[in-house]
Amino acid sequence: MSKYHKSVVPSTPASSHLPLVAIVGRPNVGKSTLFNRLTHSRRSIVGDEPGITRDRIYGDVEWDGRIIRLVDTGGIVPDDAEYIPSEIYRQARTALEEADLLLFIVDGRTELASPDFDLARLLLRGKKPVFLVINKIENPTVAASAENFRQLGLKEVYMVSSEHGLGIGDLLDAIFDRLPAPAATGISDKDAGPYAEPLDPNEADIEDEVVFDEDQEDEIAEDMGPVTDEDDPELEVPVREESAEPLHRTHGEFEQHETAVAIIGRPNVGKSTLLNALTGSSRAIVSPIAGTTRDAVDEVIEANGQRLRLIDTAGIRRKGKTHLMAEKLSVVMARRHLESCDIALLMIDATEGVTANDAHIGGYAHESGRSVIILINKWDLVTTARTDGKAPADRSVYEEQVRRALKYLSYAPVLFISAANGNNLDKVLKEIKRIASQRRKRVTTGQMNRFLDKIDFQRAPVPMAKRMRIFYMTQAAVAPPTFVLFVDRDVKLHFAFQRFLENQIREAFGFEGTPIWFKVRARNAEKK
Repeated sequence: MSKYHKSVVPSTPASSHLPLVAIVGRPNVGKSTLFNRLTHSRRSIVGDEPGITRDRIYGDVEWDGRIIRLVDTGGIVPDDAEYIPSEIYRQARTALEEADLLLFIVDGRTELASPDFDLARLLLRGKKPVFLVINKIENPTVAASAENFRQLGLKEVYMVSSEHGLGIGDLLDAIFDRLPAPAATGISDKDAGPYAEPLDPNEADIEDEVVFDEDQEDEIAEDMGPVTDEDDPELEVPVREESAEPLHRTHGEFEQHETAVAIIGRPNVGKSTLLNALTGSSRAIVSPIAGTTRDAVDEVIEANGQRLRLIDTAGIRRKGKTHLMAEKLSVVMARRHLESCDIALLMIDATEGVTANDAHIGGYAHESGRSVIILINKWDLVTTARTDGKAPADRSVYEEQVRRALKYLSYAPVLFISAANGNNLDKVLKEIKRIASQRRKRVTTGQMNRFLDKIDFQRAPVPMAKRMRIFYMTQAAVAPPTFVLFVDRDVKLHFAFQRFLENQIREAFGFEGTPIWFKVRARNAEKK
C-alpha cells in the first residue's frame, strides 16, 4: 500500500513527470472526499456546502509500486455567469487540458439531470479517456438506482463510496492499467527532500534527534520550546505550551532541496495575487471578494538556484468572523500549512496598516518557530498611485509603525511591494533564499562558548533572584535555531535575560528572520 508523506502538501520532486488524473464533476458530488481518499491526506476541504473547492488542488497517489499525480477541481457549472463559478470553471478547464485521464464524479443518490449530460458531452469532446465514477454507493438499493447514470454514454463505469472506501481498489486498478507506466516511478535519495521522505516505523524520526555527547543526550531530549515570563507586561509574544510536541524538524548542517514558503495574512490583502505573480501563472483565483481562497494552493518554482514551494493559504480571520463551515475549515488548514512550512510571508495591506488581526496571525508564525518576512503589499496605492490627495507615505516612518505594532517580530525583515504591479518581487525571492540559509545555520559548541566568554552578563537587566551562571551553551537544533543553556541554578529563564542573550546572539551570528528558542538545564536539577 501507499506510504504517507511527512508534509501536509503531499508532493514529490518528480511530480511534474508523472501521469496526471483530473477529478471533475458538478458541485457537491464528493470530488474532494475522493481526492483525500486516494491521496491519503486531508488536502481538500470537505463539507456539505456546495462549491467549497475553488482552486486546483494537487496530490500524489501510490498504488502497487507506481505513482501518479491527481488534481481536484471545483464543481463545474459552465453556464453560471457569476464571477466565482466562472473562475472555478476556468481553473477546471486548465486541469482538463493538463490531464491524461478524467474521473467524472456523479452523486449516485441523486436523479440524473440535464447538467450531467452537458458535462458528459463537454468531457467527451476532449478526446481523453473518461471514467464515470458513481459516488456515494453504500448499499445495493442505491446501486440499483444509480444504473440510470449509464445513459450518459460513458463505457467505463465504477461505483464507489469515497467516504467508506468501497470500490476504491477496483477504481485504482483501472486507472493504473489505462495509464502508461513511467520510465521511473520511484524517487531517488538525491532528489527527495525532507518533505518527501516516507515514514519508516523502524527508523527514528529526525525530528526527535539532537547532536550531543552520549552522557548529555538524555538531559535535552525534551521539548525545545522558548521560555518566556508571563508577568512581563511588555512582552506580547505568544507562548507555546510546555506539553506541545517539538516543532523543530531537524538538527545539524543539512542540504535541503526544497524550501516551503507559506503566504499568510488577513483576507483580501493580495496573497493569491502574489502567488500568481511569483509563479508567472493564474494558479490561484484572484477576486475583490474577501475569502475567495479556501483550500491552500501550492506551486513549485526554481529561483536563484533554489527550489521553492509557494503555498497560498486562505485568509485567517478571528473565530467570531467565520460563519460558514468551509471558512472555519479553511482557517484550520491555513494554520496547518503554516506550521509545516519553513518561511512565512506575512502580508499586510499598506492602505489599512497593521491591524490587531495582522498581529494575531504573525503570532501564529512566531510561536510555531517559522521564519518570517513581512511584506507591505499595495505600497503603490499609498505612494505613486495615491488618489486621496494626501502626501505619499514615508517608508521609514511606515516601517517604524510596523515595528512598533509587531514587537515580537523584530527579527523579521520588512519589504515594500506591489504584487499586482510586480514591484520588488525579485527582492522577495532573494530575501527568501537568505532567510532560509539563516534558518538552517549552525554554530558549533566551541564558537558558542568563545562567544559566551566575551559577554558582560552584568549588563543584563535581570533581578538578582533570577540571575544564573551559564557553564556552557550549545545549539541543539536548527529550523528554528534552538540553544540549550547548562546553568548552576534551576531557575526559570527571565524574559529580560532571554531578550538580552538573543540580541547578543543575533549581533554575533545573525539568524535574521528566524525566532531563537532557548532551553535551560540546571546542573543539579532532578531528571524527570
